[in-house]
Formats: sequence, C-alpha cells, structure tokens
Amino acid sequence: MHLLALLVHRGYVERDACQRVAAALKAGQDLVPTLVQAAGMTPEHAQWLCDTSAGQHPRIPGFDIGPRLGQGGTAEVFQAKERTSGRTLVLKILGPQAMRQKGTVKAFVEEAKRLASLDHESLVKGFGVAKFGSIIFSKMECIDGETLQERLDRQGVFEEPEALAILLQVAEALRYLADQGWVHRDVKPGNIMITPEDRIRLIDLGFCARSAECTQEGLAVGTVEYLSPEQALGGAAADVRSDIYSLGVTLFQMTVGRLPFEGEGSEEVLRQHVTERLQCKELKGRHLSPQLQYFIEKMLDKEAQDRFQSYDELIAEIEAQLAGSRRLDYTQGAAMGRKPAPGSAPRARASAVRRTKRKRR
Repeated sequence: MHLLALLVHRGYVERDACQRVAAALKAGQDLVPTLVQAAGMTPEHAQWLCDTSAGQHPRIPGFDIGPRLGQGGTAEVFQAKERTSGRTLVLKILGPQAMRQKGTVKAFVEEAKRLASLDHESLVKGFGVAKFGSIIFSKMECIDGETLQERLDRQGVFEEPEALAILLQVAEALRYLADQGWVHRDVKPGNIMITPEDRIRLIDLGFCARSAECTQEGLAVGTVEYLSPEQALGGAAADVRSDIYSLGVTLFQMTVGRLPFEGEGSEEVLRQHVTERLQCKELKGRHLSPQLQYFIEKMLDKEAQDRFQSYDELIAEIEAQLAGSRRLDYTQGAAMGRKPAPGSAPRARASAVRRTKRKRR
C-alpha cells in the first residue's frame, strides 16, 4: 500500500484508478498485474515502477543513474554516467502527468532536439532525446557549478564589474540564439549556471520559440517576475527586446538585491510590469555608476522601441563599460606602483578589436 500511495503522489496512478488498485490488492492480487488491469499500464512499465520505487531511483539501460539534481513542473533531472562513453551527463526524465499531455511531450522532444542542434560556449550542450519503454528522457552535458539564483541566495548582490561580466556572457548566448532565429522568453537567474571558472551557461530553452511564432496572442509565457510588458499583455508577443527586458530584471536583481517589481500575487506583479515606472532608491544609495543605472533604466523601459534594439548594441556598450573600468584600474594601479591584474589591459584591447570587427561585417 505504501508503494501505491507513492505512485498516486508522484502522478503515475490517477486517483480514480487508485480505489480499483487498492481493492484488488486487498483481495490478494499482486501489484504488477493489478496496475496493468486497473491502471492501464504495460507490464514492463508496471514492473519498472515497482523496481524503482515509483521512479524515484530510475533504471535506464546504458546508464548508471546517480543523484536527483532537481525537479520542475514537467520533469525530474538526474546525474548519470553513460557506460559506453564514460561521460557524466544530466538526464531529464519527463514526468507521468506530462506524459499524458501530447503538447507537453511534443515541446519536451522539440527542446531536446533544439539543444542538440545548437553550439555555443554559453549554452548547455544537448545530446538528443531517447525512449526506454514508457519513459522519455533527454541527455545534456553535466555542468559543475550553481545557478545564478543560488549564488544570489548564498552571497547577495554582485559588484558592478562582476555583474556586467555575467550580463555580457548571457547576452552573447542570447545573441547566438537570435542569430539562429530564436527568442528565449524565460531569461532569469534560475536558468543561468555559473561554473567554478565563472563561465556562464544558459540551461533551459523550454519556452524558446521561433521569432516568427512570437507575434501571436495568447497566455503569458515565461516567469511572471521577469516578463516584459508586451509579454504580460500579449502572451506570446515577444522578440529580442523582450529578452533584453528580462535580462534587465536579472541585472537589477544582481546589483540591487531584489526584484524591481514585487507584489502579493502574479496579477499584481504583471500589472506593475505593464504600468508602474521603475523607482529604486537603492540604485543611487549603493553608489552604483551612472552607466549601470543607464543600462538598467534602458533595458527596463516599458516601450520596446526605447530599449536596446539588438544584442550587438547592448554588448558593445557593456564591453565599452568593462574596458573603461579595466583601464581605470590599470591607470590607478600604475600610479600607486601596483602591477595590473594579469590580462587586464589585453582584455580591454580585445573588446575594442571585437567591436571593430563586428562593425566591419
């Protein structure tokens, strides 16, 4: 009965079927044939659920499954070692309730295929989707580190240069997506990984959509606290400037330590994104530079046409700000007899070279 309760709790047995299964078990029947008869499972799936404690400790041929790393609305994520290659991967296993929704299954498969087709140093690498019995799972690289949200929860706000360096890497990944014709639609700290080397990876493209598909009206897509006004109003209506807005919310959170718009419920937060002007005493109180204030205010403008209009524009200004900060550090260090940090001046020159090359193209 304990396993049956677990199957119900985890969504493998619906409540209307639970009574039939419970009655059969009380009559002395075994669980596996009962699940086949009363819950409509295949014998293989029923046996798999019994062997894995209702999927809590999954078994998939070719993999040694390790600890569970997390759980979302549609899937669970496990660390695993692929026996043939020896690689440590992440397996994202679609949950039972999601398996019963054709649209969710389709979106899950499309996300896995999309990840496998993309290749950028700041995007998690995908290795496709597979099926074992009734189980559908995707394979991704295993990234050592923590999410930006976890880092914020652990250490609090970032210093301005570090926040802009993170912003730059995320913007470069989003520019790559845009060049491939994609709008992310769910940029937030929880979808950004930071490695021990301070490299950035975007890890979730579940709401990603083709640019041409983002002009239709519908329900709001994304995470409420990071939605642009046009997303909040029009649902699917979004373009790169919408992702830039969400990235602006992330920058605000990194440097101020809270969200720009907060309320008691989702509707209140959405209303503020659409109607409330950005007001923040902390921007000046924390002695942040006027340039950072400019970035935040421009990225969070209510009107899309008044934000940065492209990632090229945003990245060029971030690089210029970072290069200026490095030159200032270099000059101050030289005046005080200190050696500059390794690579500080060359990196500033490299940023300028990249901007020049981009303009020539």
